[in-house]
Amino acid sequence: MKIKHIRNATLLVEYGGKTFLIDPMLAEKGTYPPFPNSIRQDQNNPLVSLPLSVEEIIDGIDAVILTHLHLDHFDDAAKQALPNDIKMFVQNEEDAAVVRADGFKNVEVLTKNTVFEGIQLSKTKGEHGRGEILKRTGLVCGVVFKHKSEKTLYVAGDTVWYSAVEEEINTHQPDVIVVNGGDNQFLEGGSLVMGKEDIYEVHKAAPHATILSIHMEAVNHWTLSREELKSFINEKDMASRVLVPDDGEVYTF
Repeated sequence: MKIKHIRNATLLVEYGGKTFLIDPMLAEKGTYPPFPNSIRQDQNNPLVSLPLSVEEIIDGIDAVILTHLHLDHFDDAAKQALPNDIKMFVQNEEDAAVVRADGFKNVEVLTKNTVFEGIQLSKTKGEHGRGEILKRTGLVCGVVFKHKSEKTLYVAGDTVWYSAVEEEINTHQPDVIVVNGGDNQFLEGGSLVMGKEDIYEVHKAAPHATILSIHMEAVNHWTLSREELKSFINEKDMASRVLVPDDGEVYTF
């Protein structure tokens, strides 16, 4: 497999001979207002530019996976750029209805046993924060990729570490795990995605897996920098197992 980190949660994944675009936020730097009730209210989103053109990002993709429909995972620029007949995978019927209303004609709800062109796609559980904040953040998912000629890939999506993530790791035994690790937060309510201690728990649950931490430094409510996470990784002696990609960086597994 080949994983190219684009920006924020946006990934290009070449897997089993197919190319998947995950959680596309494709707007130019500064297009949208900052997320309210959070830090950096003087900075519009996205905070950084794309590392390559939108045309290059969407060229040759076979399917799109939307773990949920928040702006920083599926934005107006992506809706305008993507062909309306592209295969779109979503987490539930509610999201499917929204994506169809956006004009997309080939929308499928992920299950635990979805198959696309010989590739098994398994929807996984996630929680976009802890406690009361979940009423605001709503439902999310992740996805596990499996194919006879590939290692197993688990894209966790916008989730914190909790028991169901551990269960997914135990069930699927992934070789590669992508986590959203910017510890994004509002001014109250705690972490919305993984922070460094969450990532450490993922590593302890899957010590032989390679972990990529993305969703960093790209939207205004991030609180964990790449530099701080890299320092923590070194402190915990995880540097051989936990990678912190720059935008545009490519890994082959």
